[in-house]
Amino acid sequence: MSPSSDRTTTRAGGRHGKPWRAAGAAVVLLLVAMTGAAMIGAGMKPRPAPRPPQPLAQTAPERTGPDEADQPGEGASAPTEPPRSALPRSAPTTITIPRIGVDAKIMPLGTNPDGTIQVPPLDQAQLAGWYEPGPSPGEVGNAVVVGHVDSAKLGPAVFFDLGAVQPGDTVTVNRADGRPVTFRVDSVRSYPKTSFPTELVYGPSDRPGLRVVTCGGQFDQNARSYLNNIIVFASLVD
Repeated sequence: MSPSSDRTTTRAGGRHGKPWRAAGAAVVLLLVAMTGAAMIGAGMKPRPAPRPPQPLAQTAPERTGPDEADQPGEGASAPTEPPRSALPRSAPTTITIPRIGVDAKIMPLGTNPDGTIQVPPLDQAQLAGWYEPGPSPGEVGNAVVVGHVDSAKLGPAVFFDLGAVQPGDTVTVNRADGRPVTFRVDSVRSYPKTSFPTELVYGPSDRPGLRVVTCGGQFDQNARSYLNNIIVFASLVD
């Protein structure tokens, strides 16, 4: 599946509004579809295609942010200022994950006319993509970076080894303003695509976070698609 050539420039109703979450929900459908096209040649080779590594954790994390005690309680007012570590908006340019040897350029992604997120072209499967209508890495909120796991044309793609990332690892994103931001991995999880955690990935947050998403799990030869999504949850290092 190739992204549409017409990239939506209007933010989906604001970063944390209802349309924004709806756009996140639509991404689930896209992530299912994006790998169907990407993996089309996996079952046609004489030898089995290599299987991407899978994270140890196969269920949803109990939490991926601060403790409940750190959240505003009922009747309490939310913070009026972003954390001191938060940065102003700036587009990401590259992503580096030392654990798995990733050092990739990032392209901005918008939404297709049907509301699904665009993906990097399959002939550029070594590029990662940033969901531009959402926060940029370092801003308050969850910045989302997506990428292919593999491609029938190129083989292993940018996030083929994403499942091998471990809690405590670091992910560094360089920004157009020249200020790199480093995130520490909180958890790495595998979710069935039928149970994609939309709110945890695209929902609002009062702190800078990062979500890195690709496909994984078993490869369904009939559907020509992986059955799961691999998601890295990470928090900004002060």
